[in-house]
Amino acid sequence: MTAQPMYKRVLIKLSGESLCEAGSSGIQASAVDAAVDELLGALGLGVQVSLVVGGGNLFRARDLAGDPNILRVTADYMGMLGTVMNALAMRDAIEGRGWEAVVMSAIPMPTVCEPFNRRDAVSHLQAGRVVLFAGGTGSPFFTTDTTAALRASEIGADLLVKATKVDGVYDSDPTINPGASKYDRLTYDQAMRQALAIMDQAAFALCSENRIPLVVCRLLNKGNLVKVLTGQQVGTMVTG
Repeated sequence: MTAQPMYKRVLIKLSGESLCEAGSSGIQASAVDAAVDELLGALGLGVQVSLVVGGGNLFRARDLAGDPNILRVTADYMGMLGTVMNALAMRDAIEGRGWEAVVMSAIPMPTVCEPFNRRDAVSHLQAGRVVLFAGGTGSPFFTTDTTAALRASEIGADLLVKATKVDGVYDSDPTINPGASKYDRLTYDQAMRQALAIMDQAAFALCSENRIPLVVCRLLNKGNLVKVLTGQQVGTMVTG
C-alpha cells in the first residue's frame, strides 16, 4: 500500500550546483534528469510541487566582488538571470517526462516565461502544473533562500524543502569536522541562537513568522523527497 503524503503543497529550494556534476559548472542533462527523477515521485503522490532553483552553476555575484567596475546591484541581477536559465532547463526536462510545468519570473521577460503573480501561481499548482519561480525576488541584495521562503509564504506552502550537499543540519561543518553531530529536529529559535548556517536571517524570519516547516536534506538521494512528504525521518526538520 502506497504511503499517503502529509503535505498538500511543497516548495523545493534546489541549488544551481545540483544541475551539474560535482566540481563542474553549467547545465548538464544527467544532473537535470536526476533532479527531475526525484520530483516525479512527489508528483506521483498528488502533491502540488513548486521550485526555486539557484544560479550558482552559472554565475555567482560574489565572483565579481573585487571588480571596481561592476556594481553589486548589477552582479545580483546577473545572478537572477542565471536562475531563469536553470528554471527553463528544468521546465523542459519535466515536460519531457509528461508533466506540465511553467516558469514564472520576478523579472518580466514574457518572451520566455510568465511574470510572477501569486494568484496565477496558485492556479497553476491547483491545476497540477509544476511551478518554477525564477528571477529571485526581483530585487538585488536578496538570496535565493529568501526567494524560496518568500514564495513559500505567498503561495501558502505546507512545507519548504532545502536540498543541500549534506544530509541535514550539523552543529559544525561535517566536511571539515568528521565528529560533527547531526540534528534530527530543531526550532527556528534554536537555529538562530546557535547561528547554524542553514538559511540567511531574512529567509528564517519569513518561515518562522508564517509557520512553514523546513526540511534540510540531500534531495538527490534516491527516494528522499517521497520519504519527506510521507513523514519519514530524512535530514533535519526545523519548525516554529
